[in-house]
Amino acid sequence: MIKAGNKYMSLAIDEAFTGINNKHGGPFGCVIVKEGKVVGKGHNKVLINKDSTAHGEIEAIREAERNLDTFDLSGCELYTTGEPCPMCLYAIMWANINKVYYGCTIKDNASIGFRDEKFDFLAGGRKKLEDFLVCIDRDACLKLFEKYNKMEHDIY
Repeated sequence: MIKAGNKYMSLAIDEAFTGINNKHGGPFGCVIVKEGKVVGKGHNKVLINKDSTAHGEIEAIREAERNLDTFDLSGCELYTTGEPCPMCLYAIMWANINKVYYGCTIKDNASIGFRDEKFDFLAGGRKKLEDFLVCIDRDACLKLFEKYNKMEHDIY
């Protein structure tokens, strides 16, 4: 298994492996943390659910909101293996999550066949969100992406 420097990013990587090993979708795992406790986790389930919105961040948000019995995730931080696409980014903001830590960048996502960059351009980019979005443990997440690329998987 791949371990990151941050323990929550390591959990997100583990969650991503659960998804890709079961052919649920791409190498995107996510955990949501509140006061040092994991309150939600998710991985990409686009293929298994036949649902284009079943990204890891969305799955984790849904679980955290169920677990906390609220739609307001103020005070939470999100850790994800890939920089969130615009859909997930806006869902994260809508849920009032305080901070996002991601591993691989939008450009890294594109390098393994995902088209987040196209939609990010349409949404105006990320320059105004530099304090909200923080890249950590990129090398560990790139190893995850490399393993995913070597696996047999559907392109979508």
